[in-house]
This record gives sequence, C-alpha cells and structure tokens, in this order.
Amino acid sequence: MATHTESNGHRASLKVGDRFSVTIEKVAHGGHFIARHLGAVIFVRHAIPGEECVVELTSVGSSFNRGDVVEVITPSVDRATAPCVYAHAKGCGGCDFQHITPARQRELKRDVIIESFARIAKKQVDVEVIEVGPSLGWRTHFGAVTTNSGNLGFYKSRSHSVVPITDCRIAAQGLNLPELASKKWKGNQRIEISLSNTGEVTVASGAARVEGPLDLISGPDPAHYKVGEKVLEVSQKAFWQSHEKAPQVLTKAVLELAKPLLGEKILDLYGGVGLFTSVLLDAVGQGGRVDLVEGSKAATADATRNFSGRANVGVHTGDVGKILPRFAQADVIVLDPPREGAGREVLQHASALAPRAIVYVACDPAALARDVTYLEEYGYSMDSLSAYDLFPMTHHIESVALFTPIKVS
Repeated sequence: MATHTESNGHRASLKVGDRFSVTIEKVAHGGHFIARHLGAVIFVRHAIPGEECVVELTSVGSSFNRGDVVEVITPSVDRATAPCVYAHAKGCGGCDFQHITPARQRELKRDVIIESFARIAKKQVDVEVIEVGPSLGWRTHFGAVTTNSGNLGFYKSRSHSVVPITDCRIAAQGLNLPELASKKWKGNQRIEISLSNTGEVTVASGAARVEGPLDLISGPDPAHYKVGEKVLEVSQKAFWQSHEKAPQVLTKAVLELAKPLLGEKILDLYGGVGLFTSVLLDAVGQGGRVDLVEGSKAATADATRNFSGRANVGVHTGDVGKILPRFAQADVIVLDPPREGAGREVLQHASALAPRAIVYVACDPAALARDVTYLEEYGYSMDSLSAYDLFPMTHHIESVALFTPIKVS
C-alpha cells in the first residue's frame, strides 16, 4: 500500500487492484502514459493521451504507481483494434502500442524524443519519426520462453509469468512461428529464433533464468546476412538488428551523415559483427582504414572472419572506453552503443581524437540526450537528428545523430 498527498492536503492510500477513472495526460518514455489520481502519479499501459479511462493499479510505490486500462470511457480517435489477440492487459508484454494507429504511434515516439531532450539536455529539437515499412511482419529476431508444460510464449509485462502463444503478428513470415509454437518444448526454457535475409532460420535454447550461451537446436551457426554486395557471418550469440530493413536504413543514414572520404581513418565503436564497417570500407578505399571495437567476443570473432584478408581493417575486442585511448587520431567516429548509451568516459576519449564528425546511432532517446550534454562539454554540437520507426507496435525508437566540432569565433 502506498500513501500519496491529495491536492487538499489529505493523505490517500492506494493499493494494488484499486480501480478509478482518470484522464490520460501524455506519453512517458518506456511505453507508458501519465495519469494522476488524488495527487498520485500513475504510469498507465494501453492508454492514449486525452482519453478518459478506468484504470486498475498493478503496483504501488512511494513516488509513482503503475496501472493498466480496463475500460475506455472516452476513446481517442487514434484508438485501434489490436491486430494481435495477446495484446491486452493480461497478455503479452512485448508490444506497447498495438491499440494505437501506426501514424499516432510515430507521433508519440516523436513526443518522447522531444521531451527527453528538453528534460535531460535542456535542448529544443524537432524530429520526425520516419516510417520504414509495414507495422506487422517485420521482426526477424525473437527471444521467447516456454511454460512449465513446454508451450512457447512470451512474458507478461513486468512479470515472469508466460503467456502461451500460437503466433505473433510482428514476426516475419519466414520465421514460421505458428509451426514453432505448435511444438512441445522442454519446460522453462529460453528460446531464441532468428531469420537471416538469406532465408536461414536458426533456433537455440537454454534454461530460462540462467545467463549464458544457448545450445543450437536447428539451423546454421553462423547464419549469413547480405549487406549490399557483401555477405556477413553472424553467429547466434552475436547481435543483429531485428527489423528486416534496419541494416539498409541505418547504413544509408550513417553514410549520408559521415560522408567518408577516400583515405580516411574511421573508428566503428560497438561495431558488432561489422555492419557499418562493411559499408565504410568501400567508401575509404584501400588507402583508408576502419578499426572496429566491440566487447562481445562472439561478435568480434564473426567480424574477424567477415574481414579476413583486408589489411585495412582492425578488429579489437574489449571495453570500448579502455581501448579508445590506444588510438591517436580518427577522421570519423561511428558509434552504436547498447541501450544505456556511450557515457562520459567513451565520449571524452572519442572527442579527444578530434574527428571531423561523430555519428551516433541510438536505441534510447534518454541516453542519447544525456550523451549530447557530454559531447557539448567536450566541444561537439549536434548538427542533425533523425529517427526511424524500426520497432513498430512497441515504444522503442532508433535515432541517428551527427556531431561536429563547435566552431570557436
């Protein structure tokens, strides 16, 4: 039970299971929407700003509470019927926005980026979240789980309870998810399924709550992904973008912003198996060089194979912040950090190399907004910001920003 101060000074006690009507105010980072009741802040799922809804509390806390919509009293014109039967309060926790029209989803993601920059970086930005393809059937990589009895499913929101499924509407057709869901699996397993753009399906499994590598069940390992005219090997343990169009969209954005020149030296930080390196190499030519830095040993093993025989590629395994000081100079730095962002140490070392351009690929707008403040401190300003809807039906957003040295008058 949590106690909150009402506007009239009295104390209101809230508990899990309480239901009441609220007006939804705005979207919050993380796929929730903000509402207030008797002075208490509530993060609400399955809502839309402007709606009047009946909300049921799912958790209570000292600073905020969580709830879910159980009845819509005044629906938004942007409310849609979820295409997936599991997209509801007691269902799968994977998709946050299936109840919202795709155009409105992108507007809400834009609002999250703008709010994150205003709150964290104290900077006003304007950005459009660009549609890159259909809202369904785009996802080529999945992490699923199995129930005690061996049914394939996904976790509920903020829970270890598993919702058994027969299909997933955002899954790419080539994954054959209905067929995989019809199988009886070993209970309490983590199942990872991936589809390469050359048509290879890889399935691996391991204990659900045990960190560590999974065992290959079927399919090739590594799988093969075509990027332009080059085919990259990507092992099951290595990261690859989940949207089928993400490699094309992001490499195009990086090239347009970085504008690499023949003979330049480029650092590809958090470079994975070499997605960006593969396109940057052609741009810098034999007289240039690309050094890829990545913490995952599985990914750098892939990268080493992918660029074997290329004398002008260096592959470095380890912590980016510790390896960066080994470099003396870079013309361009491209970085694609994990969700927590690059952070102060990495950006301090990166800016010290005096690149003419830093291209930052971000999957979390709040982390990017924080890192903008660090880069400004170290002499770099954000020249452009673009965003792509590479995770339709979810709250996730991919952004790409260009930073250049601040001109001193």
